[in-house]
Amino acid sequence: MKLIYSDPKTGLSASMELDEDKKSALLNRKIGDEIDASVFGLTGYKVKITGGSDSSGFPLDRSMQGQLKRKTLRERKKKSTGERVYKRVTVRGNMISTDTNQVSVAIMEYGSKPIEEIFPKKESPPDNKDKEAK
Repeated sequence: MKLIYSDPKTGLSASMELDEDKKSALLNRKIGDEIDASVFGLTGYKVKITGGSDSSGFPLDRSMQGQLKRKTLRERKKKSTGERVYKRVTVRGNMISTDTNQVSVAIMEYGSKPIEEIFPKKESPPDNKDKEAK
């Protein structure tokens, strides 16, 4: 399972791969639950579950209870004409299960570790100028 954590203040995000012990801390939690992030190595931080997707790529839906995958009829309005358009969409319930592949969380309370240590800096890609010159 992949955990994507983000900071709403700075807009930074990073991801980590969870092993079985860390994954069990998320099982049967719902979207909107706040949990202690010390389980994931972020001591002192509290995070809120904001979404996710299952192994097939279907998103977790906040309005659907449970862990099952269902097809629902969604209504959207066209901006130009105001006409209603209905679309059948497959979504999974709002609880995290063993089928969940990715979980997104947002940082709610900050801990003792500075934010720069939590979000690793991205390495710049190597310059390809040497190859082009040859």
